Amino acid sequence: MQRKRQGHQLLISAILALVLPQAAVSQSELPALGAADEDSLFLEDLPSVFSASKYEQRLSEAPASVSIVTADEIRKYGYRTMADILDSVRGFYTTNDRNYDYLGIRGFNRPGDYGTRILMLLDGQRLNDGLYDAVLIDREFPVDVDLIERVEVIRGTGSSLYGSNAVLGIVNVITKRGRDLKGVELAASGGSNDTREGRASYGDKYSNGIEMLISGTGFETDGDDRIYFPEFDDPATNNGVAENGDDENAQSLFAKLSYADFTVQVDYMDRDKRFPTASYGTVFNDRRNKTSDSQTHVFLGYAHSFQNQVEINADINYGRYDYHGAYVYDYSDTAVPDPVVWDDDSDAEWWRYEVQASIYAFDRHKLITGVEYRDNTQQDQSNNDEFDVYLDSEDDSDIWGVYVQDEFKISDKFTLNAGVRHDDYDSFGGTTNPRAALIYNPREKTTVKLIYGEAFRAPNAYELNYHDGFFTTKAPDDLDPETIKSTELVLEQGIGRYLNAVANLYYYKIDDLITLTTDPVDGLLVFDNVEEVKTRGLGLELEGKWPGGWSGRISYSYQNAEDQETGDTLTNSPHNLFKANLIAPALSQRLFAGVEYQYVGSRKTLGPDDADAFSLVNLTLNAPDVWGGLSIAGSVYNALDEDYGDVGSEEHIQTEIPQDGRTYRLKAYYRF
Repeated sequence: MQRKRQGHQLLISAILALVLPQAAVSQSELPALGAADEDSLFLEDLPSVFSASKYEQRLSEAPASVSIVTADEIRKYGYRTMADILDSVRGFYTTNDRNYDYLGIRGFNRPGDYGTRILMLLDGQRLNDGLYDAVLIDREFPVDVDLIERVEVIRGTGSSLYGSNAVLGIVNVITKRGRDLKGVELAASGGSNDTREGRASYGDKYSNGIEMLISGTGFETDGDDRIYFPEFDDPATNNGVAENGDDENAQSLFAKLSYADFTVQVDYMDRDKRFPTASYGTVFNDRRNKTSDSQTHVFLGYAHSFQNQVEINADINYGRYDYHGAYVYDYSDTAVPDPVVWDDDSDAEWWRYEVQASIYAFDRHKLITGVEYRDNTQQDQSNNDEFDVYLDSEDDSDIWGVYVQDEFKISDKFTLNAGVRHDDYDSFGGTTNPRAALIYNPREKTTVKLIYGEAFRAPNAYELNYHDGFFTTKAPDDLDPETIKSTELVLEQGIGRYLNAVANLYYYKIDDLITLTTDPVDGLLVFDNVEEVKTRGLGLELEGKWPGGWSGRISYSYQNAEDQETGDTLTNSPHNLFKANLIAPALSQRLFAGVEYQYVGSRKTLGPDDADAFSLVNLTLNAPDVWGGLSIAGSVYNALDEDYGDVGSEEHIQTEIPQDGRTYRLKAYYRF
């Protein structure tokens, strides 16, 4: 163990040395650049962000701490899923239970939670479904990561603009346009565990102004064919070895068409995954244990600018989410001799309408105002076996929201960004949530942001209504919305031509936290408002981009999320996160090496022991334009073959779920 720790320390030191500009490339090795080229490298050409205020603004003007992951980084670091992308971002971490990936931020990644305190957007349109409010970030994400232009990560409260779920952060995935492809692109990959994936895409912009992109992706993997769970180590349960129960397949379609002021966008995904963990007391090592997910989203948008003074945006969204779970139970203590398959189904359908006006006619003000209506037309849940129906729930709900925000330029150095939103739920009434940010720019490369915000999360239909006939789960008597108050201080500082540093301090207080618990009276799982939580944290990041294609970043996050009454740290809440990334060119930029290091500190489990800290190293070699439009990339994930586990939830016997060791992938792209 000491030798491994020393090896990790040496690796960290090496990566840090590479990220620092003088170590990454000496001044004598820099190519001669004109002043304009130097200025455009990093600081003077920082990307804009849309999601923080619902209009384009520079990062230094956004009322939040913002990170952006680009398409170039996605390819050169070999990211496979949205989970991979977000794992690389300061303060974020994921948990995998060998069925789904769960997203955490600032100490919150609750066992049994589906990422409901983070709002996920696709091109500005809400992806959280109308039943679970889930953030789906693995193969069930509806868009192939190769189609992503950039990912905007907004930390902090956002309910003043977006309503529920924008509690801890917002993730907006911006997709590519037809002009970014300019023809056909094919991609194919294969790797460990007999994993294979293929994609075909076409995109272009035509002379008549029409622009389109259409793409389809198929994915299959056999998964790990032998996974050992010591909790089931008994001859009657195959000595704790789950065999051939980790396979997965998924398909997705994406299409986008735009002309003049109109955009139509459609995505579809379906996914089947066997789970080997025997969750919810199912029969161990039975391949019939499986979940299936499918999503459909349709978006129609209109955007028109009137003499650059007023911009009107009108959106219509349709969404559908369907879930099916097959759970195998042993009824041998009854008259039924053989295991029985239990069917669990959820169906959600919703419509969303929004109209927004952005007013830029005033000298010192940028004003936006809007109204949103969400109609959850279907929130159905059922479960049954061959003998009985235990749940048959049909629900619906609707939400109205109205918001206003003003960006007021007080002076050349001070800007006030303030907004408020009111939402009215037919299920529990109204809620009003403000946000205010004072932004100070004392000099060109220095920005200080002081941010206060309030947010809420309404209990979703799953938390309110789900039960399985009181075998393992019951519905709560009542649930109140979660409420949050947060304060944050952000410092952004440019250092020379090539570096930018960010430091942020934050404090959160959440009341009526909704948590999946086990009722000690009857031993049943139930959602309840059981905790008041306070969270304090610190984030530090240094990011750089240098001539010749070098880029990198390092970050450290300290987070302390604890139960205010007991002082105990929340489950699955690591105090320390450290990340380092480097892209290094070679062979006259015909080859790029992407190196990624992640450290996740120890985490409290639902059992007596903590989950150990772990370190991951991922390596990717990317060779663009090898020959005639062909590009090749090879990746090694968990290159040091770290043995680690993620925290299990109340549905598992296991307190830790073992994760994959070293795996490989080879991928080829061809564009014509």
